[in-house]
Amino acid sequence: MQENTQKENKLGTAPLGRLMVSLALPSVAAQLINILYNIVDRIYIGHIRGYGDVALTGVGVTFPIIMLISAFSAFAGMGGAPLASIELGKKDYEKAEKILGNSAGLILFFSVILTVIFSIFKRPVLFAFGASEATIGYAEGYIGIYLVGTIFVQAALGLNTFISGQGEAKTAMLSVLIGAALNICLDPVFIFAFGLGVRGAAIATVISQAVSAVWVVRFLTSEKSVLRLRRKNIRLQAEYIKKIAALGVSPFIMQSTESLVSITLNTGLQKYGGDLYVGTMAILTSIMQFIGIPAQGITQGVQPVISYNYGAGNKERVKGTFFRLITVTFTSMFLLGGIAVIAPHIYAGIFTNNEQLADLTAQVMPVYFLGFMFFGIQSSCQSTFVALGQAKVSVFIALLRKVILLIPLALILPRFMGVMGIYRAEPIADFISVTTAATLFAITFKKVLREMD
Repeated sequence: MQENTQKENKLGTAPLGRLMVSLALPSVAAQLINILYNIVDRIYIGHIRGYGDVALTGVGVTFPIIMLISAFSAFAGMGGAPLASIELGKKDYEKAEKILGNSAGLILFFSVILTVIFSIFKRPVLFAFGASEATIGYAEGYIGIYLVGTIFVQAALGLNTFISGQGEAKTAMLSVLIGAALNICLDPVFIFAFGLGVRGAAIATVISQAVSAVWVVRFLTSEKSVLRLRRKNIRLQAEYIKKIAALGVSPFIMQSTESLVSITLNTGLQKYGGDLYVGTMAILTSIMQFIGIPAQGITQGVQPVISYNYGAGNKERVKGTFFRLITVTFTSMFLLGGIAVIAPHIYAGIFTNNEQLADLTAQVMPVYFLGFMFFGIQSSCQSTFVALGQAKVSVFIALLRKVILLIPLALILPRFMGVMGIYRAEPIADFISVTTAATLFAITFKKVLREMD
């Protein structure tokens, strides 16, 4: 217990720069590894001889379902973990563990509901999401197997945030490293050696996520964890569910609206361009995930520092952590996004050996990523809103970029600009959203800091 207390106390006492690096690097690695689950699948699938481009497009259509599953795990995990960190800062361990238990209960509930609904309605849903007669077979083959592992995906993603939330960033990294390494090894075996194609990719992913989930649960039920996952706390209680929901709705909206955006873009690209254009979005989405890895990993790794010190009333550490955070996230996304704008073929060629698809993707990529280069500003502001428990502002920012701006623009602009209007909607929404988020954050952050005096 003394050892666990010392681990927890470092969030409030260790030198900020060293602490942020120690938490951020494993978290970035964890995010990179986690993204590899989907990206590696797409790289292997895109290089299947004879039909890789069509199969890649079909798997790309399943992205909205995958994002919705992740969104519900974020609702429970990212809604609960900051609250648990705040309670750790207050030294209220019992309440922190009840938050963990209720989040785990939500994950179990969501897993059952999502598996049943999407398994029954997957074919009409996939057609609605942009599948065609040429791609539906690949989309169904992949998602049908992926859904079997919903419980593993939810547990691995949702509960791992509670490991990061107690300052155990390296353990959180290992949780996804084990599964991702297994996935990378199993993919070529099931896809090529066993000749299972997209179904093989899904099988490899399910097995890998199951291993990750077991690792996470085993750690949270062990004496090594400051927060213990106990069976008695898994029973859902309205008092804690309301608090988790209030904070979890923001990351849920951020991820679920990604699914809605994907649906809007895919259906628009299918209407104005066809399967080849839908294929570009499968690649662009993967690249966007890759570019966002450093910022997402850093914000997730550093978030417990802000939450803990906010709960402990340490104003200077909250302020110092944020300014370091925004500097690093902006720099990383600006540089990686700049490569997509200046040298798009570097990214495009990774995902396909089809020259027509690669050339079209490289043509539209500079337009699509022009605004995303500056998204590190919003990423750090959004994460800090969540860390401080500022649910209402966080929800608005989450809705602004995708629901209020991007989706309407993606529906309106193609009527005047053709298929390129869909790609141009992204940078316009990004510029407006980043500016608004920064302005609101400047106002809200000053208010929060004054209240801590």
